[in-house]
Order: sequence, then C-alpha cells, then structure tokens
Amino acid sequence: MRGLALALGFFFTGLGFLGSLLPVLPSTPFFLLAAYFFSRSNPRLETWLLSLPKVGPLIRDYREGRGMSRGTKAWATLLILLGAGFSLLRLSHPGAWALLLGLVAYALYFIWKRVPTQGA
Repeated sequence: MRGLALALGFFFTGLGFLGSLLPVLPSTPFFLLAAYFFSRSNPRLETWLLSLPKVGPLIRDYREGRGMSRGTKAWATLLILLGAGFSLLRLSHPGAWALLLGLVAYALYFIWKRVPTQGA
C-alpha cells in the first residue's frame, strides 16, 4: 500500500504542476491529494511539497482549516471563467456545453461556499 500511495503522490504532484500551467486545470486539489499520499508513504517528499513557496502555504492553510483568501478565490474564479470561455468557443456539441457549464458552476460553488475564506 505504501508503494501505491507513493505512486499516487507523484501522479498528483505532476497534475498539480500541470494545473499551474494550464488555466482550466486546477492545481491546489491535486497538491492537497499529493500531500495526503506523501504523508502516508514518504514524509520527506511531504516536507519537500510543503516547502515549495507557492504550494506549501496553500496546503498548510487548508490543513489548519483556514481555507483560501478572497484574492485567491477571485483569481481562481477568473481563471476558471477564462478557461471555460475559451473551451466554449471550441465546443460544438450542446451536451458538452451543458457539462462544462455544470462543472464550472460546481467549481465556483465549491470555492465560494464550501471552502472557508480567510479573514471572514
């Protein structure tokens, strides 16, 4: 099981870094999953992940129940809407539009209603 957790930690770390580059792919949930799996398999890699300047504070804040700042939520919202807008330009099937709009609505609901806001 430890080997599987290690492999999943690397997999989600890779997706997190990919999400840092692509506007429609979130990075924070993948880094949170990577930290979870590294905590179960390799504490040294968990420490490395927590020491990353952009990633570590997000993971620590989430683990301590502090959630996200309003600025981070606004930035995430902007990127989600921009990414969805570009995707809608390329999609031709009405079912794909409906699926994408549903996913965007859920992501925005989750960010603004389910994740605690720092300082609120």
